[in-house]
Amino acid sequence: MIKILVIHGPNLNLLGKREPGIYGKVTIEGINKKLNAIAKKKKITLEIFQSNHEGEIVDKIGKAKDKHEALLINPAAYTHTSVAIRDAILATNIPTVEVHLSNIYAREDFRHNSLIASVAKGQISGFGVDSYLYGLDAAINLARKSISLT
Repeated sequence: MIKILVIHGPNLNLLGKREPGIYGKVTIEGINKKLNAIAKKKKITLEIFQSNHEGEIVDKIGKAKDKHEALLINPAAYTHTSVAIRDAILATNIPTVEVHLSNIYAREDFRHNSLIASVAKGQISGFGVDSYLYGLDAAINLARKSISLT
C-alpha cells in the first residue's frame, strides 16, 4: 500500500485564526480531514505531522526514506529560509510536492524565493485548501510511478 508523509510547517496549527484574509478560515484539522477522506477513497495511507520546529521536520523527513513513497509538504515560513529541510529532502530522494495555501509569488518579495522548489517535483500554491488536495493527487501519482520503476 502506498504511504505518503504529509508535513505541515510552522504556525499552520494556527490556521482558522491566523490571518484569515490570506489563509482563509480552514483549520489544520479541516485540511487533514479532507486529505484523509481522499486517502481512504484511493486506498493509500497518510502519516500527517505538524511542527513549528525545523529540526523535528528534518528528522521526520530523514526517517521517511524507507517508510514512505512520497512527501507532501507545506514548509510554511521555512520555505524561504531552511537549507536543512531542503537538504533532508535531497538526501532522502523522496518524490516531493510542495504546497502553499496562498500564492507566495503574489505576496511580499521575501516569500518569492522557495529553497524547497529546486528539490521538489513540483509546487502548487494559491488555491487555499485545494492546494493540498491537488498536491496529494500529484504525490499519489509520483508514488505510483516510483513503485512501478522499482
